[in-house]
Amino acid sequence: MSDVADRETRPPRTFFGQPPMLASLFGVEMWERFSFYGMQGILLIYLYYSTAEGGLGIDQGVAAGIVGAYGGLVYLSTILGAWTADRVLGPERVLFYAAIIVMLGHIALALLPGLLGVGVGLVLIAVGSGGVKANATSLVGTLYAPGDDRRDAGFSLFYLGINLGALVGPLLTGLLQSTLGFHYGFGLAAVGMAIGLIQYVLTRSRLPDTARHVPSPLAPRERRIAVLAAVGLAVVILVLALTGVLRADRLVGIVIGVTAVSAVAYFTLLLTSRKVGPVERHRVLAFIPLFIASAAFWAIYQQQFTVLTIYSDTRLDRHLFGWEMPVSWVQSINPVFIIILSGVFTAIWTKLGPRQPSTPIKFAAGVGIVGIGFLLFLPMAGGGPGSAPLLGIVGILFVFTIAELLLSPVGLSVSTKLAPPAYRTQMVALFFLSVALGTALSGALADYYNADDEVAYFGILGAVAIGIGLLLLAVTPLVRRLMEGVR
Repeated sequence: MSDVADRETRPPRTFFGQPPMLASLFGVEMWERFSFYGMQGILLIYLYYSTAEGGLGIDQGVAAGIVGAYGGLVYLSTILGAWTADRVLGPERVLFYAAIIVMLGHIALALLPGLLGVGVGLVLIAVGSGGVKANATSLVGTLYAPGDDRRDAGFSLFYLGINLGALVGPLLTGLLQSTLGFHYGFGLAAVGMAIGLIQYVLTRSRLPDTARHVPSPLAPRERRIAVLAAVGLAVVILVLALTGVLRADRLVGIVIGVTAVSAVAYFTLLLTSRKVGPVERHRVLAFIPLFIASAAFWAIYQQQFTVLTIYSDTRLDRHLFGWEMPVSWVQSINPVFIIILSGVFTAIWTKLGPRQPSTPIKFAAGVGIVGIGFLLFLPMAGGGPGSAPLLGIVGILFVFTIAELLLSPVGLSVSTKLAPPAYRTQMVALFFLSVALGTALSGALADYYNADDEVAYFGILGAVAIGIGLLLLAVTPLVRRLMEGVR
């Protein structure tokens, strides 16, 4: 009897003060990000390195565009993952199947040769990652009741899991790439995703019933239309590919166009749906300036995988005590700062509670600060190969990290808070759509980067980002009114 009494009086188990199932979602997202960032850390150099160096020898500008298009497609695919969750399978099942698709994509990159492996692998990874990202985030939202002040802190902790994977992935895949070859690095990414999938299978049954709920299931007639639309889309893509319309040098422009049209269509759907009430409609309107600010932020921030990779390969002094570190290791600097600072931000938001800055102010600060980070490239402009000090890049990425923590986890959180109940997962996808647009833009902008004209490149883009941040700050009172009590 005393044992029973002890169990009844014992405080419920938590994960660092958060709901215990956050640990499961933390783990699956960590391993998915390990595979994602591990692969992406070596992808660009694989595309433009010569065949003698183990690469494919693609033009550098075209290669950067492919990486930007692929990154945009990952986040664009969150629409498919979110729609499937809301209308067909529910977020928990979509997360499970999407993780399997991601693993198959990494296996294709590791085993299939040349452009065949790149094409098959990147498409599978993009589609699967889109399903994982939208639904893992949505499932985190199901762990919190409305008004729970732990929500932002919980998303920050979830974001820590993302960055643990992002830290270790490029280190290990870059080490294998530099010693054994690119395909060994891609193979390790597949192993990482397999570990995450196994971990999720062992814990998925403990998620709340709402995780398996389909909020707005398709009617039989809608199912038939959806199947016909999917088949039609596949046929169109195949025809465009075979006729040469989907050339590598056009991909990033196509992704930008599709993403922009999709964003307009999504906002139109949410604002005109009879399932969305007046208060919810105001909240969707409030999300529009946040969407624009987020896209601008990611257009700068995601150049870590385009311009910064090229910069690290050609301009950065990567020598440490007589040893030259792999190019991909630069991608692990930002996650180190995330891991250190995410706990600090979590503690700050928890301590402040309802007194913390509103979401629009956090967004405005994030966009402005990432613009300042770009301006910090200017003192290093104009040098030759190996002239940029590693410490300078470390400082810039520290600034990027502060900006990221002000916007990215907060954006994930606010998308669940502003979402109409009938479109909860799809509202998360709308946030990721802003990331898709910004990521694709980062690939398009990389084509304008030139080592001989760095002052104009970094100066103009940095100033534009700061201007957007100031503009959002100016309209914050209006945005807060439209948010109808959501902070």
